Amino acid sequence: MTSLLAQEIRLSKRHKEIISQRLMLLQQMEDKFIDKNKEKASQMKAAETAFKRNLSLLMDIEAAEKSLQTRIHSIPSPEVVSLETLYWASVEEYIPKWEQFLLGRAPYPISVENENEAENTIQNEAQG
Repeated sequence: MTSLLAQEIRLSKRHKEIISQRLMLLQQMEDKFIDKNKEKASQMKAAETAFKRNLSLLMDIEAAEKSLQTRIHSIPSPEVVSLETLYWASVEEYIPKWEQFLLGRAPYPISVENENEAENTIQNEAQG
């Protein structure tokens, strides 16, 4: 009888140990579950923040693009138009000389004297 009683006591202690381990493991599982949920919530918050930031950047880029397109398509100032006209007139004036040079039929078309003369002409036309 004492043997059975000792065995019963031993089994009862073992049962308490097993129950204690089970409770500890259940608590660890619950803690991990809570940690995973917190991590997932943190990741969702980070993704939402990144989405908002990207949306804001996209809107800024679109606004900059519209601003640049407006500048591109705007009417140039009279000074720019005048300079552009003078430039193309100069190009048309020198095309025949350069054409012959580029085809190898004539020497280099502009000498130092001609450069100074051309600069003076352009400055006079710009001032006048």
